[in-house]
Amino acid sequence: MPYLGSEDVVKELKKALCNPHVQADRLRYRNAIQRVIRHMTQGLDMSGVFMEMVKASATVDIVQKKLVYLYMCTYAPLKPDLALLAINTLCKDCSDPNPMVRGLALRSMCSLRMPGVQEYIQQPILNGLRDKASYVRRVAVLGCAKMHNLHGDSEVDGALVNELYSLLRDQDPIVVVNCLRSLEEILKQEGGVVINKPIAHHLLNRMPKLDQWGQAEVLNFLLRYEPRSEEELFDILNLLDSFLKSSSPGVVMAATKLFLILAKKFPHVQTDVLVQVKGPLLAACSSESRELCFAALCHVRQILRSLPGHFSSHYKKFFCSYSEPHYIKLQKVEVLCELVNDENVQQVLEELRGYCTDVSADFAQAAIFAIGGIARTYTDQCVQILTELLGLRQEHITTVVVQTFRDLVWLCPQCTEAVCQALPGCEENIQDSEGKQALIWLLGVHGERIPNAPYVLEDFVENVKSETFPAVKMELLTALLRLFLSRPAECQDTLGRLLHYCVEEEKDMAVRDRGLFYYRLLLAGIDEVKRILCSPKSDPSLGLLEDPAERPVNSWASDFNTLVPVYGKARWASISKCQGAERRGPELPNTASFATAGPLIPDENKERAQELPDSGALMLVPNCQLTAECFEKTWFSLKVAHQQVCRWRGAVHPDTLQMALQVVNIQTIAMSRAGAHPWKAYLSAQDDTGCLFLTELLLESENAEMQISVKQSEPRTETLNSFISVLETVMGTIGDIKS
Repeated sequence: MPYLGSEDVVKELKKALCNPHVQADRLRYRNAIQRVIRHMTQGLDMSGVFMEMVKASATVDIVQKKLVYLYMCTYAPLKPDLALLAINTLCKDCSDPNPMVRGLALRSMCSLRMPGVQEYIQQPILNGLRDKASYVRRVAVLGCAKMHNLHGDSEVDGALVNELYSLLRDQDPIVVVNCLRSLEEILKQEGGVVINKPIAHHLLNRMPKLDQWGQAEVLNFLLRYEPRSEEELFDILNLLDSFLKSSSPGVVMAATKLFLILAKKFPHVQTDVLVQVKGPLLAACSSESRELCFAALCHVRQILRSLPGHFSSHYKKFFCSYSEPHYIKLQKVEVLCELVNDENVQQVLEELRGYCTDVSADFAQAAIFAIGGIARTYTDQCVQILTELLGLRQEHITTVVVQTFRDLVWLCPQCTEAVCQALPGCEENIQDSEGKQALIWLLGVHGERIPNAPYVLEDFVENVKSETFPAVKMELLTALLRLFLSRPAECQDTLGRLLHYCVEEEKDMAVRDRGLFYYRLLLAGIDEVKRILCSPKSDPSLGLLEDPAERPVNSWASDFNTLVPVYGKARWASISKCQGAERRGPELPNTASFATAGPLIPDENKERAQELPDSGALMLVPNCQLTAECFEKTWFSLKVAHQQVCRWRGAVHPDTLQMALQVVNIQTIAMSRAGAHPWKAYLSAQDDTGCLFLTELLLESENAEMQISVKQSEPRTETLNSFISVLETVMGTIGDIKS
């Protein structure tokens, strides 16, 4: 056989397809066509046999027709002139007595992506909508959406839309669902398909006859209908009750969301619904499908925000299996923390203790942090477990335990004594910068209770020249100065050596400035040092020690059964925006005028469309100087109007970024130095109408994500989008961003 990539393959197949003896043998002819399709799927250009394949479509063999139609749909855009020759055969097949042939021909005609085909497919589609065979009607309904997409800038055919609306009462349930999808696509610019009372009640009555995919689709469309009376509302809820027990997770989730939205004025009904779906959600959390399991866990966490302890009696369902992937284990650990109560705390802590020695360091550290979270309520038991973990003397465990202790003594001062007794000796097993900072902070704040605290800090000072993280040096300065206030005799010499190094030898400006500040502060007197360093730890009005308040169900009901619980609202909004831009393409289409027959658009949608302002070009004022004080005051008085997270690869160069921003008249208020972790920047801009744009850039070193938050002094969507576009262009020019 000739080489796969050579032209000999095409010549051989072309010769075989033209051979009368092969054409006379039905099996040999079909095998030759199958070889063409096989090579086509392997990436070989088979457009050279297009004419022979068109001739092969004139057959009564339905299998051969499927193969030829697949070939023509693939190569029709490359050979539009020759593809028109096959239109006659397709049109003839649309009148074939066999409904399978009619449907296949109609589907293939609608899939031909070439200019001028719409005038040939319009009449076959209209005939297909009235066909006696349900399969042909299904294909014809979807063909309406394909035909509309071929000429999306043309006017909507009102007669066709009315025909589709009438087919919502078709006897075939799949035709009904296809009609909804086609209407949604055709009327996308007008807000989608309109669900009024007759349509809603008809769809509800047809629900039992639909398959699971159709039921999930219809339930999503019913979200657009709002009952006019309380009696109608409860009639609908009674009809939907059986779908909460469906074997399909998609149907259960869609029905639950519809319940939550319709019963927004009846919180007790919402609670009852969430109780009913507890079983299906737990089953999904144990599913073999990892994607389904992860999505279910995210929705469980969302429910727990409104109903704490809702799944407490089933806490064992969230124990991790050794074979589960890392991301599912992390979600289960988060859920377990929220399910802890007096009855199961011992079992949950024992389970988490086992995770702390997992072979995955990341998962082990997550389990330790989870124990630290539970320690806010069950302090003694958790501190005992954390102290035992220090005895393992493993670096990644010791590092996270010390960080947990640091947070714990801040939130639960009653455990300070036990933590201080557990710390001696752990400094030998800490190499991570975060662990060093946590240990140094504990030694500085509570060093008077730790006998060897000055000597541990002295070891850090002796190795300060080899320390690569400026944050550790700055923490060491503060801790040693604090400990000097309570144990001056043991710390005086060490503090003097550290200050001398920071002022005279340190190259990092932030560390040097901190050292100079503390040196001058000591010159002002010990009383001044105590006033600065021993000030109140936090403002009680911040409420850091309080548990977050329970969120009402209505605050997240609209996000249920979406990807918001998986990604988070801000990230999902950014992803949706990027997907919308990709679907629109590089150029936005011209606004089309739609002429429809009948009341297809609700009046409120028409008014909303008329109120949309015209988008104009954004003009930023070049000399808009905003002081830091004015920026800070304005920043805290405004709400975030736009937030997105972008992937950032590479180092941040502040000077280059600042110059690039000045070119587009965006001023820099403050910016971190190069290499800082985390890196931040605050920007301001003003357009010619006086609208302010305040921006925060935040780059976390751990996940290499650039978070962009924009606040706007006046709510103008068009100008905000234009500003975001300008900012993204600048960022994409000076850095490697991948949204």
